[in-house]
Amino acid sequence: MSQHKQGEDFQVVASNRRASFDYALGERFEAGVVLTGGEIKSARAGKLDLRDAFVQVRNGEAWLVNAYIPIFERSTGFARDAAKGNERRDRKLLLHKREIAELEKGIAQKGYTAIPTRAYLKRGWLKVEVALAKGKKLYDKREAIAKRDAQREVQRALKERD
Repeated sequence: MSQHKQGEDFQVVASNRRASFDYALGERFEAGVVLTGGEIKSARAGKLDLRDAFVQVRNGEAWLVNAYIPIFERSTGFARDAAKGNERRDRKLLLHKREIAELEKGIAQKGYTAIPTRAYLKRGWLKVEVALAKGKKLYDKREAIAKRDAQREVQRALKERD
């Protein structure tokens, strides 16, 4: 769905590199994230983790579940006290209705889930790339490891030849 236009700059603050190893990634969506002031500052500092996160659709709304975004260490007052110990709270994702419907339809299929693959800042706003994904079997993972090792050997051989 979301293709980045040429020249459109964005800064990747977190990526879920494990996702492409554990899942066969399909259709991708770009979603905004509803955050508090301390959380966006922390995200801009690159202190967020998407490793165990996933996306759920509840009552026609998409939610980012189990993403770790700590409160900014220099924030003060009520926001800091309220967010303490709540780094993995559910956060609402901002998507169009048809995108949410498509995501919900995809998740309803057996074996599919929606996972965030990366988070980036685009024009000052935190965006999350959500992908519909199907879990890989063990033999698929072994195949990926073998392919990666073979590629590494080729690179090593070329480097030694030079």
